[in-house]
Amino acid sequence: MSLQGAIRSQLKRLLGISGDLVLERRVPMLACRLQDVDELGLYLHIPFCRQICPYCPYNKELYHPEVAERYAKAVMREVDIYAAMLGNKPVTSFYIGGGTPTTMLHSGLPQILEHIHRSLRMECDVHMESHPNDLSRENIDAILSLGVKHLSTGVEAVQDHHLRTLHRPYTAEEGRAAVERVVGRGFRCVNVDIIFALPNQTCEEVEEAGRTLVDLGVDQVAAYPIFTFPYTRWAQVSSNGKGFSHFQKRKMLRILETTFYDAGFERTSVWAFTRAGVPKYCSVTVPLYIGLGASGGSYLKDVFYLNTFNVQEYIRALEDGRLPIALSLDLSETMQMASWLYWRVYETRFKKSDFHRRFGRAFDGVYGKYCKLLSWAGFLKDHGDQVVLTDSGAYWLHVLQDLLSIDYISKLWGTSKQDPWPERVVL
Repeated sequence: MSLQGAIRSQLKRLLGISGDLVLERRVPMLACRLQDVDELGLYLHIPFCRQICPYCPYNKELYHPEVAERYAKAVMREVDIYAAMLGNKPVTSFYIGGGTPTTMLHSGLPQILEHIHRSLRMECDVHMESHPNDLSRENIDAILSLGVKHLSTGVEAVQDHHLRTLHRPYTAEEGRAAVERVVGRGFRCVNVDIIFALPNQTCEEVEEAGRTLVDLGVDQVAAYPIFTFPYTRWAQVSSNGKGFSHFQKRKMLRILETTFYDAGFERTSVWAFTRAGVPKYCSVTVPLYIGLGASGGSYLKDVFYLNTFNVQEYIRALEDGRLPIALSLDLSETMQMASWLYWRVYETRFKKSDFHRRFGRAFDGVYGKYCKLLSWAGFLKDHGDQVVLTDSGAYWLHVLQDLLSIDYISKLWGTSKQDPWPERVVL
């Protein structure tokens, strides 16, 4: 067995996975599970883009207004199904991702959000992704009118030649101008995504990207290295570029860490840096959540399930009065605990008492030996009840995740993009 295979095997053991993971074509019983939930998060997937970027692994298709309007009606039908089961349970986290959510800014998104707030007990801000080309002053006004308080935009690079490599449809100057229009408009947090370890990128260019965003006054930066998913076109597009080792990527990330820390930012997740005192922009922040829309994933304690990726099949299922669930996976208690731990660690800090509250078991009794080993290696600091990931730990956590998850995601998402209703997916 290769070293990579051995590491994957050990990670699977830690996650409580014996043998293959098998997701099956089965709609789980949800009413009783939702009754057992005190609070949950909500994710809404908008699968439309005006162009398809070669590196993006997420579920998307080209935007057509008439399809978007039918999609909006389908999402509202899905909300109605869940509202009947949830009753008055609070939704304490709401994230809108994609795709490009702002493609639907004038073709169904306002109706969806109005329906969600009318149908569910919403006790949270709205966090939403956007595209720089959608951030005109008029569109920013429309976004604010929807109640969006935390906005992210994927600038991705601040040099024109890297934007061309990524096939982004704007110049560096246009990207900066879009950010300038958003900053200072009253959002609680403005996040900008950038990508590093791009083909032939230099450390000086990485530092320039970090300093540019600090100078623009953004509240948060999500900085992540380029990833290659087998089912995307990125491998072909970037084939002539220089690749980077893990240690070279770590050097680039360290440059960004220094830039942001010197500017008064704090690390708030594996890849995100937020100005001190600013509420962070983030995806679903509670351990249990429902995913709405095509490819929306949901996690309810002992089950994970996934909607069909196909937009037309998603719409058709809801027009027929059916939930659009394509695949589901029952989770053992060990897998539930490991999932909880991973996502809490991903946020770089967690409390052991929260683990005990969720599972009724002492954290140290389950994961204490791993904490001691990782503390000794310098990857985390154990402060008693609170555990905090170090910068080194944050980077190597993602390296280890890639060994396991990119292969899994490629199989699951790749199959789901090809077959709207797969019988089973073996990971």
